[in-house]
Amino acid sequence: MLVRKVPTQLKIFPKLQFSSTTVQPMDDNKSSFIRKGLSFLLITVTGGVALSVLDDLAIYHACSSKAMEKASNNQGLKDALGEPIEKGPWYNATLAVTHKRRSASCTFPVSGPRGDGILQLKAMKNENNSWLSYLRPLDWEILIMEALLHVPENEEKTRTFRMTILDDLPSPPAACIACTNGCPKK
Repeated sequence: MLVRKVPTQLKIFPKLQFSSTTVQPMDDNKSSFIRKGLSFLLITVTGGVALSVLDDLAIYHACSSKAMEKASNNQGLKDALGEPIEKGPWYNATLAVTHKRRSASCTFPVSGPRGDGILQLKAMKNENNSWLSYLRPLDWEILIMEALLHVPENEEKTRTFRMTILDDLPSPPAACIACTNGCPKK
């Protein structure tokens, strides 16, 4: 019954007719200008985002490479994880940079034959920010570096500990040497 009424309902409405004078197309020059403007804006925003991503990737690579160099020379970390110490995948890393990109904070996973962990570091840029600095790699100085390590002791137990990684350990205090001429008088 519903099928019979649909065609009859359509016959009630007269045929709609549109005249060419009521709907006018947009001016070709105006629509072309709008399309070009939107394309330029989209390409500019996409290029800016891509440059920012590449800059962050360069900062991450420089900081993590320097940290891995420092970690591979640290005897405590080599004893805990074993050798070789390898950097984990980049997609498990985090990077935070300041507004002017003068300092960075980074974490990334590391692993070795005996266990795995996370390296955390804070670094500062050694150079001033100029246009030439974008053309060459930047030198980052690692200020603080810590490792959070998970080392299995046996099948049931895992030992988790934090280790501060220092590259310049202070020299041990020198033994007191007696003065041959006698001690200076105060």
